Amino acid sequence: MQHRETARPDGLTFGFLTVVDSPTHGVFGGYLVVDELGRPVEFHCTTPVKVSRAQQILYGPTLHGHLHGRQIGATLLAEGTTQPEIVLTDVESMLQVRPHTSLPVALVQRADADGAAAGFVIGAARVRPHDADASGEAAVRDRLAALGAAVDLCEPFERIRAAIDEAQRH
Repeated sequence: MQHRETARPDGLTFGFLTVVDSPTHGVFGGYLVVDELGRPVEFHCTTPVKVSRAQQILYGPTLHGHLHGRQIGATLLAEGTTQPEIVLTDVESMLQVRPHTSLPVALVQRADADGAAAGFVIGAARVRPHDADASGEAAVRDRLAALGAAVDLCEPFERIRAAIDEAQRH
């Protein structure tokens, strides 16, 4: 499923990438690109991916990184037509998408979340760039400042989950 709006060509855009685990259907991926005011520019989601018992055994503890980062995340980013300033995720294993994109990637969590000491805070969110993007943390923070002033950086993930839930009903 995909949806595209017309974005201002000179405006900044930001990608939000997450997964939704449905016990009934499998794992869905969702990718929402928003402008600097948090308005949707583009949306994509995957069909559900069901993990077999053999995959669970063979991949072991690397399964989620492979499934989220390579199979789902890389696919969704490849479908996007808008190149965002940064791709944000709220699922740590989705950081494994970084080797499959030239875009900076960062983990977003509630600022009061346990174990989230690294990174920086924008509003109610703590942002931790992928290790490959750590040297550019100041640039990431600067790019996110305008978006963080307009929206809670955790909120677009809720929109993705709601859109996937709605799609499952139809």
